[in-house]
Amino acid sequence: MADRDTLRLRLERGAAELGVVLSAEQVTLLLDYLAEFARWNRAYNLSAVRDIDKMLGRHLLDSLAVAPHIHGQRLIDVGTGGGLPGIVLAICFPQKHFTLLDSNGKKTRFLFHVKTQLGLDNVQVENTRVENLRPAELFDGVISRAFASLADMTLWCDLLINQTGRFYAMKGVFPADELASIGHSHQVHEQVSLCVPGEEGERHLLILGKR
Repeated sequence: MADRDTLRLRLERGAAELGVVLSAEQVTLLLDYLAEFARWNRAYNLSAVRDIDKMLGRHLLDSLAVAPHIHGQRLIDVGTGGGLPGIVLAICFPQKHFTLLDSNGKKTRFLFHVKTQLGLDNVQVENTRVENLRPAELFDGVISRAFASLADMTLWCDLLINQTGRFYAMKGVFPADELASIGHSHQVHEQVSLCVPGEEGERHLLILGKR
C-alpha cells in the first residue's frame, strides 16, 4: 500500500492533468477523506474497491474529472453513497453548497462524520429517498454517479432543480440507449468524454436540462 506522500504526489499530478487547481489544504482534505473512506469501508461497505491506491484513481480522480464542468451555487448529489462525487466537489468548491442525499443510513452516518471531521460547512446530508425530499430552495444542479438511468434520473429529480438547472450524469460507456429514452422533456446540452489519469475504461459526463 502506498504511503501518504506517494498518494499526495499521485493526487497532485492527477489533478493537474485534469486541469483542476487544488491548494495544499484541499489536497490534505482530500487525502483525509480518502483515509476515512478506506477505514470506514471495512465495516460499512462503502465501495467494492478495497485498496486505497485504487480508490485514489477510481474515486477521487474520477470525481475530480467532472469538476471543471460543474456550474451553479446550490447542487445536490443524489445517491451519493460514501460521498462521491459530492464530498470531493465540496472540497474543491468551498464557495458552493452541496446537499448529499442517500437513503442508506450507514452511508449517511459516514457522511455526517466526514462533514464534521473535515469541517465542511458547505455540506448538508439528507438521509431519505429522492422522491421524499422537499427542498426549501430549488437546486442549480443535480449530480449522480451511476445512480440511475437518465430517464429515471430526470423523472425523479425534475422537481429538485430550477428551470435553468442542469442534470450532471456521470456514466461509464456512452449511454446511447438511455439518451433515446428520455423523450422530449429534456435536452442534452453537452456530452463530455473524460479521461481519468491512470484509469482504463470509458468515462462520460452528460449535461442535460429541461426543454
